[in-house]
Amino acid sequence: MSENVGLSTPRGSGTSGYVQKNKSLLRPRDRQDPYPKDWESAKHKQRQPDKEILEHEARRGIEVKVFELRDKLEEEGVDEDEIDDQCDALRRKLEEERKAGGGDGTNARGLKSHQVHDLAKAKIEESERLRKALGISADYEEGSHWRKQEERLKDTMEKREKEEEELKQREKARRRYSDESD
Repeated sequence: MSENVGLSTPRGSGTSGYVQKNKSLLRPRDRQDPYPKDWESAKHKQRQPDKEILEHEARRGIEVKVFELRDKLEEEGVDEDEIDDQCDALRRKLEEERKAGGGDGTNARGLKSHQVHDLAKAKIEESERLRKALGISADYEEGSHWRKQEERLKDTMEKREKEEEELKQREKARRRYSDESD
């Protein structure tokens, strides 16, 4: 055997002499912190939908409806020119509705789990509706209420300290005046 690995000879050992690597040995992992140090990266950031994918899906939906109309008309035996005219009219109508925002109402319940961008858009719309319903401003920052409360408390403490300092100075001035008049 080479480099002192294994037996010098497999005779009488009951083995074939084949040397295997010990795969049960666990190497220590990198010593990393289990959580990030800066809290900004730890905050939940809402996933933004890709507008191109959403537009592609909307156009695809339009083409599916046009194809269904074409298939229905072909089964009825309508003339090819009439089919093209009706399909073009439907396509224009659906495109105008999409651009006007009529067919934009996403229903999160009707979406499948693989429609990630549609789900993200629906979640953003839901969050926006909830924010408006609760009267939360658009520039609200999480934890700002506590920060404002701490600032108010700090201001009142500073005012009290100033008032106490003024009282002490008045008391000293009164004592001096009373000492001088005696």
